[in-house]
Amino acid sequence: MFKKILLLLIPFGVLAAQEPASAPEAGPLSDERVAELTKSFQKSLDESSQTVEKNPTSLKGYSQRGDALFFLGRFKDAVKDYDKMIELDEKELASHWRRGIALFYAGRFKDAAAQFESYHSFDQIDRENGIWRYLSQHQADGRAKAREGLLKYQKDDREPFPAVYKLFAGTITPDQILNQIAEADISKAEREKRLFYAHLYIGLNHAVEGEDELARKHLVSATQNTWGPIAGYGPNYMWHVGRLHEVQLRKKDKKKVE
Repeated sequence: MFKKILLLLIPFGVLAAQEPASAPEAGPLSDERVAELTKSFQKSLDESSQTVEKNPTSLKGYSQRGDALFFLGRFKDAVKDYDKMIELDEKELASHWRRGIALFYAGRFKDAAAQFESYHSFDQIDRENGIWRYLSQHQADGRAKAREGLLKYQKDDREPFPAVYKLFAGTITPDQILNQIAEADISKAEREKRLFYAHLYIGLNHAVEGEDELARKHLVSATQNTWGPIAGYGPNYMWHVGRLHEVQLRKKDKKKVE
């Protein structure tokens, strides 16, 4: 996703999942794995905080700290650091997709949609950006307006994004997307890559529709995918998005039981 990459992210590997897994009560990652992730991001947070203390104009420092805060689930704090980057260099605004995602999870859906509209002026091919604008508008104004406002794309994008984009337009089903991937003449590695994105965005679509159980099943599969956590910066960031959203849904379900 989103071509501009600022800084590195430490990858972590997990187990594969081809089909939507059952949504385990304990979550798709072990307690040890969660602790490992938390420790890693806390360390990154501490180090980047030291960086910005020493150099209050360090874009790199605010970028790394914003990422660490996001991965720790501190979305509003992440927005503040991403905003600081723009304050230091306004050219960062148009391409700052991470800010849009952080705004989404901070509950500022209209602001998130505006960020993704800005990104569209930067890159008019990447349908993943349009997906996030749709999700943001869906949360802000409902499905009908979000579908009406789907960004238009004239050029081809990598699979499975053209198919997933049709899901948000209501012209294809989740099963059809997954069947297309299963039947495609592609390598095992490419299939795993496409399955990651498919399960992630099918899950997020179910989530904005209020279908939490279905959302969790697909987000579990995205979290257990082997490619996402070891991929490059952008896909790795999205792996954490799916991981964090599944955690939110699991906590929500636990509160209902209580």
